[in-house]
Amino acid sequence: MELRHLKYFATVATTLNFSEASRKLYITQGTLSQQIRQLEFEVGSPLFERSTHKVTLTEAGRELLPLALKTIESSEECLHHMRELRGGLVGTVSIGATRSFSGMLIDTVKTMSRLHPKVRVNLCFKTAPELLEMLRNREIDAAVAFKPNVEYPDVETESLFKTHLSVVMRRDHPLAGSLSLSMTDLKNYPVVMPGKGLRSGRDYDHFAGIDTRGLDVRVEMNDPQLIIDLVQSSNMMTIITPIPSWYRPALVSIPLDGGCHPMTGCVHRLKEGFRSRASEVFLETLHEFASIDRFEKNLKK
Repeated sequence: MELRHLKYFATVATTLNFSEASRKLYITQGTLSQQIRQLEFEVGSPLFERSTHKVTLTEAGRELLPLALKTIESSEECLHHMRELRGGLVGTVSIGATRSFSGMLIDTVKTMSRLHPKVRVNLCFKTAPELLEMLRNREIDAAVAFKPNVEYPDVETESLFKTHLSVVMRRDHPLAGSLSLSMTDLKNYPVVMPGKGLRSGRDYDHFAGIDTRGLDVRVEMNDPQLIIDLVQSSNMMTIITPIPSWYRPALVSIPLDGGCHPMTGCVHRLKEGFRSRASEVFLETLHEFASIDRFEKNLKK
């Protein structure tokens, strides 16, 4: 039984789709099917039940999957350890994040590239549910997103910072000098709102006292960076976490209702997942860039 056979099997088992698995593995679907049949011959039992509509694991497949994942993880841990013994921080770090965190992640990547040039960083941006699925499929080492409303027993959540929903606008906006704002204060001004796919967009109705039906909503978007671009180039404002505006000196973020709608930025990792030294160093660096005090000092320079 070869390690690559286990990797092929684990990829099909987590996707339950031979076509998708072959794309992830960069091999043809015919080659993948042949390798799976060879593994099934070695273990002496079918691992998948195939039909024209779906692929499912057999009982033998369900038994093999956790063993295969553990073996793959052990081999990767061994490889990382041996590389690090040769000197210098090396390896690949795969990080997933929601787009609200793009600014601090880009700064983290630049610092890692400068201090640890042998470390390769794979960075992707997805919605929070997509990131959770990728994390459980071990496609990423960690997910950076806001703390969910529920806890997952297999996921460990570590706080990066605490913030709150804010009203973001240009510094020349009539409300820019306010210390805090209520929903009533916003009713006479055009607004761009986060759309589906952003946590803040889904959670407005769950915060006491927030009712967006009375607002003059002109646009909805599911990309916070594009929202901030639009706010900066127009007379519109938005209700969002202040993070995307931290890099925009032309903008100001004002707490909504005095900051009584808290949100926590977090790093999410599997509790029993392998953690390379490179990924640990990357997340330590991210913690430095996630300091709100640090961002505020940078903006004042």
